[in-house]
Amino acid sequence: MSSRNPSPLTPLPRGEGKPPLIIIVGPTAVGKTDISIQLAERLNGEIVSADSRLFYRGMDIGTAKPTPEERRGVPHHLIDVADPGTTWSLALFQQAAAAAITAIHARRHQPLLVGGTGQYIHAVTHGWTPPVTSPDVHLRAELEAQADEKGYLVIHSELKKLDPAAAEKIDPRNVRRTIRALEVIRLTGKKFSEQGGKTEGPFRLLTIGLTRPRSELYARVDARIESMFAAGLLDEVQRLLDSGCSPELPTMSAIGYRECIQVLNGSMDVEQAKVEMRRLTRIFVRRQANWFKLADLSIHWFEAGKTNVGEIEANIRTFLKEDV
Repeated sequence: MSSRNPSPLTPLPRGEGKPPLIIIVGPTAVGKTDISIQLAERLNGEIVSADSRLFYRGMDIGTAKPTPEERRGVPHHLIDVADPGTTWSLALFQQAAAAAITAIHARRHQPLLVGGTGQYIHAVTHGWTPPVTSPDVHLRAELEAQADEKGYLVIHSELKKLDPAAAEKIDPRNVRRTIRALEVIRLTGKKFSEQGGKTEGPFRLLTIGLTRPRSELYARVDARIESMFAAGLLDEVQRLLDSGCSPELPTMSAIGYRECIQVLNGSMDVEQAKVEMRRLTRIFVRRQANWFKLADLSIHWFEAGKTNVGEIEANIRTFLKEDV
């Protein structure tokens, strides 16, 4: 059976008159881009990206960004909205995503929120609000110095001791987020993972989850990494560096970019970079599974390699026809 939920889908509880929002989630390389574009074409839809790696201009190959041709065929939002030297906060994304979704509804089109970054999806669908604490410049400088001197694993280990739930969802290489979590914990005396307030979301939700057997997913990851290098990933990273992007930028620590920097400076060869990218992407896939669990009854799972897109479309149309 191709669908894990073969019966008609039941949407989450909603308030009267809420506009519908279709969410498409799943791990890296599962096929979200292709399937979401097909669905958008069939549903008169527009795609709002909830992938934090796609915000940044010039970072195309290493993020598997939808191609210009794909984006001309179906309108995409929140892609190429910032320079790599800037950082888009969760709050900024939340505001921009809400504005994009509202505008799509105003055009009488169907918004599809698509991505694998769990906290960004939840910020929109669950009305999640980040902890409100003012930055502590001195504390941040102290933690940054600690990370520089002893390595990012040291501060991530500290976070794991103070807040295991937060540490589980934050990539150790993402020093900026680790530092922010530690900053909030130290300033408030409360766990970072428990401070995201939630309000009732403004949309009527249907979440479609895409999955594949883990071995198949890993094979697709490996093939994607090979295709990235064949498409010129090293040249892309060199262009970013030549344009003034520092290797120390948080954006340049994304999987693939840091490894290519090491290739370009001679500290790693291409095959070593590929091995490291495969290893880190597998870890990332497992982290994504912590946000989107197969046991989550609010997510309707379909096996991407077996399900016909028409089946997913039919279930979405059933949801859209329901009274609000």
